[in-house]
Parts: sequence; C-alpha cells; structure tokens
Amino acid sequence: MIINTTELEAINSFSRVGYLKEVYGIIWVLGPILTLVLGITLGVLVIVWLEREISARIQQRIGPEYTGPWGLLQALADGTKLLLKENLRPSRGDTHLFSIGPSIAVISILLSYSVIPFSYRFILSDLSIGVFLWISISSLAPVGLLMAGYGSNNKYSFLGGLRAAAQSISYEIPLTLCVLSISLLSNSSSTVDIVEAQAKYGFWGWNLWRQPIGFIIFLISSLAECERLPFDLPEAEEELVAGYQTEYSGIKFGLFYVASYLNLLISSLFVTVLYLGGWSFSIPYIFVPELFALNKRSQVFGILIGIFITLAKTYLFLFSSIVTRWTLPRLRMDQLLNLGWKFLLPVSLGNLLLTTSFQLFSL
Repeated sequence: MIINTTELEAINSFSRVGYLKEVYGIIWVLGPILTLVLGITLGVLVIVWLEREISARIQQRIGPEYTGPWGLLQALADGTKLLLKENLRPSRGDTHLFSIGPSIAVISILLSYSVIPFSYRFILSDLSIGVFLWISISSLAPVGLLMAGYGSNNKYSFLGGLRAAAQSISYEIPLTLCVLSISLLSNSSSTVDIVEAQAKYGFWGWNLWRQPIGFIIFLISSLAECERLPFDLPEAEEELVAGYQTEYSGIKFGLFYVASYLNLLISSLFVTVLYLGGWSFSIPYIFVPELFALNKRSQVFGILIGIFITLAKTYLFLFSSIVTRWTLPRLRMDQLLNLGWKFLLPVSLGNLLLTTSFQLFSL
C-alpha cells in the first residue's frame, strides 16, 4: 500500500491535533490546581504577617520591619530558615510514623480547599456533598498529629497527640451538627447552593441571623479544631514543651507550622461561606453574576469582585481569631472537654431540632 504526500500530511496533522488535545487537557486540570495552591500560599503568608503585626500592636512593641517593606517578607525568611535547618529523627522512634504524620496533616487540610467557592463559578469542584466532604477530610488531620506524637518516642509528644485526638473528637460533633442545620436551611449540602440561598435576601439573608446559636457554636468549635488559644492544649509550651512538635525540626516542623495556618484559613473561609453570604453582595436581590453578565470582560470583573468580597469577610474573621489569642487564657483539659461534651453538644443538638421543626412547619 502506497501513501502519498497529502495523506502523510493529513496523518501528521491529526497526530498533532491529538497531541495538542492531550496537552490542553493536562493544562485544563493542572491550571486551576496550581492557581489555587498559589493563592493559598499567598493567603498563608498574609496571615503570618497579620498575626505578627497585630500581636506587636497589642503588646505595644515593634513587629518585623527589616525583612522587606513593613516586614512583609518575614514569613518567607522564616520558611527559608526552616528549609536550611537539619532534619533530625529520633533514634528510638518510629521513623515511618514520624515522617508520615506532618504530610497527612497538611494534605488533609489542602484537599478541603477544593470545595470552597471563592466567587461565582470560581470553585475547583462543586460537589453536592461539599460541606460534609470538608468535615470528613479535615477529621484526618488529628490522625497525623497522633502519628507524629506516637512516632516521636517522647512522653510530651505522645501526650500532645492524645490531646489533639481528644480535642478533635470533642468539637467535631458540634461542628457537624451546625453544618447539618445550615444544610437543612439551604436544602443542599453544596457550598455554592448555600451561598446562593443566602444571596436572595442580601445582608439579612445571611445564616448569621437565621442561625445565631449555630454561628457561636461553629465559631468556638472551629477555634478548637484549629488549636488556637484558648484551645491550644496539644502544644501548650508550659506543660508539654511543644507538644507533638517537640522532636521535629527543619522542613517537617515547617509543615506543622503551615498546617496550623492552613487550617485557620479554611475555617475562616467556611465561616464566610456558611454564615456570611460568601461572595454575594449585602443588597437584596443583587447577585454578582447578574450584575456583571454583559460580556466576558464584565464576567471576569464580577469574579474578581466576588473573590475580593469573600477574602474581605474571611480576613475579618481572621482578625478576631488573632485578637482572641491575646485576650483569653488557656483552658484546662477538663474544662475543654466539659465545654465540648456537656455544653456545645447538647446546645447544637437543640439548635438542629429547632431548625428541623422550623423547616417542617414552613412546608
């Protein structure tokens, strides 16, 4: 069989088209993921800088000022220092658990960002079980902390890991019940649907006003899940040296450091999405996509406006979390468990019962 030049060129062109489709498919998958990772990294750097500056102002001292303008590059300097430090391992510890623990803590939190709608149609994966996927994945993070504490072969590390597991179990249940109440109000578990349900009535349609009890419980539980003061018992310096982080150094210690801020950022984003209307405006019946649906350029501008609104609400909650750190004293372990099991759990169950009754009577 003889193939002429025209047929050979056609075959080559088809092969090029197939190759370009494969490349385009890879870019289509990796592009949003890399964009999200870059945005998360910048968000964490901003949080670190804000915490240092706000802490300095509260303590009436000068914060970081030498690394870049206004100390903006201090977080990068800290990260570089940790990268260059020696990575030590305990000689009698379980090296596999010791190495895997930080990775599990970081990866489980990073996966939760896939269901966050930063703006209209600006979400990595709009799943019908979005909020419950976050709860199920984030509950794996304490497993990494427990593995780190056990693998360190250190009594302080092990106690810190046990405290992290007990604290997570105690506050995960009230948190889940609050999310379930929001899902009942919105008739959906999708994060996009929850935001759109609040956008119909503007500022007064936020779940903050329809679920004030749930909002307070969610606030307390999210602080406990992030192990922020007054709930930082797993790494209490006065009692456990550094908790489950005691034996860590170098990049592994840096992973735990990053994981704590990633967890704080994801919790603040979910407060914005579930209770503060997400990317929507505060004016009733004005919806970002409808306002900027004239052409493609207007749609891009609308997405950017939505991202700005989401981040503004998120960093407002972050500010309150940072201020709380320097306002309230640390709880004892018995006080922490009593608050979770004897107060927040019954109140969250009652809130869920009230929400269910309201939904039944409104049918």
